Amino acid sequence: MDQPKIERLLRLMKMLSGSINYTVDEIADKLQMSRRTIYRYIDTLKGAGFVIRRTGDSFKMMKESRHFDDLEQLVHFSEEESYLVNRLIDGLDDTNMLKQNLRKKLATVYNVTAMADCVVRKENVANTHELISAIESKKQVILRNYSSSNKGDVRDRLIEPFEFTTNYIQVWCYEPQSGKNKLFRVSRIGAVEQTDTPWQHQSEHKSENSDIFRTSGNTPIHIKVELGTMAKNLLLEEFPLAERDLTRAKGDKWLLDTDIYRLEGAGRFIIGVANDIKIIESEPLKNYLQMFIDEHCRKIVK
Repeated sequence: MDQPKIERLLRLMKMLSGSINYTVDEIADKLQMSRRTIYRYIDTLKGAGFVIRRTGDSFKMMKESRHFDDLEQLVHFSEEESYLVNRLIDGLDDTNMLKQNLRKKLATVYNVTAMADCVVRKENVANTHELISAIESKKQVILRNYSSSNKGDVRDRLIEPFEFTTNYIQVWCYEPQSGKNKLFRVSRIGAVEQTDTPWQHQSEHKSENSDIFRTSGNTPIHIKVELGTMAKNLLLEEFPLAERDLTRAKGDKWLLDTDIYRLEGAGRFIIGVANDIKIIESEPLKNYLQMFIDEHCRKIVK
């Protein structure tokens, strides 16, 4: 069994042994697997001595399973273990891709709340826990005093949270008022108040692809940019995932060759290091920057 299959099987075991009874369709959606594959994996687990009970279209791994205690040890961190993992991961440099990959892989297998404690800033832990709980129980929540960078206002938002981005920086939510799926940055939430109202729009929940600048969408925009050493270092410090798309060019130059989903994220970064960067390829990005400069820089110098 190759690594992706092993990872999916471990994630299936985690879901079946948790506090929530998932339907086959929900498991298939979360693990990106067919119903037929899920049934085959469940038969494999039964053959290995796990007791799996079916109620309607839902499955649950029972505690009387022969290996249940061993599984509990595998997929849950104790408080002490979480602290140790946190210290070990934080010991890696922020620009090291290993740090990002390690957190992402552990989060797909191990207890979600424990892993969140390892990667979330202390001031965001309580809100992250509430959001995790709401996602697991499929409940609507109110984001109290959410500070929006787009509109510049601070207000309460009623949402249905359903998926975190890497390292719990943002959370995908469906907002009934606007009828849209949106990303909310956890650090901008004043408090999370979980309601008793279950999700009303689960069929509308849909996350989008994310790029290295943490912007999202469904239509990729290809860009190729040449960076000097200063710009390259700042890029990796602010956006560590950019390392996967960076290659060394001539001399002290670096080449960023990647796809983005919105122009704003890359545009803001490029403007900040304009004296050490050159756009090699991407007319949409050039046009966006020209319009931004014409509209905003004129205001600054007035």
